[in-house]
Amino acid sequence: MQQKSERNWELSIGPDTVRMFIEKANAISAAINDDYADGSEHEVELDGDTRDNHHHDGLAEEKSENLVAEELRQLLDDLNVDEAAELIALMWIGRGDYDGSEWNEALAEARQRDLRRTSAYLLGMPMLGDWLEEGLEAIGA
Repeated sequence: MQQKSERNWELSIGPDTVRMFIEKANAISAAINDDYADGSEHEVELDGDTRDNHHHDGLAEEKSENLVAEELRQLLDDLNVDEAAELIALMWIGRGDYDGSEWNEALAEARQRDLRRTSAYLLGMPMLGDWLEEGLEAIGA
């Protein structure tokens, strides 16, 4: 857990918006983790004695997971430059690359990134929701 910092600045992206991103990222992560929980869902045996242990409609589940991921991607793509940089800085702080007192440094580094690829960058992080949540806590938002 990161040490909370005193905040003397305002976010362009609202903490409630970040919390919505956290919920969506956690839903995507949970769907992936639940699917592979015991590791046997996708085993195939051809001896005829195996019972079907695939207890869900994979296509329906994939469609729903894809919809949440696509919705989150669209929301991330709609962020302006300041909001995208702040979201990346929050994730870095939550991940431990910076601590809450280093907000300005994290934000300056995030602004130097190619922010047109923010959604691809963030959606490639399996713990995105956790890191954003920890980042918010660390900066006192």
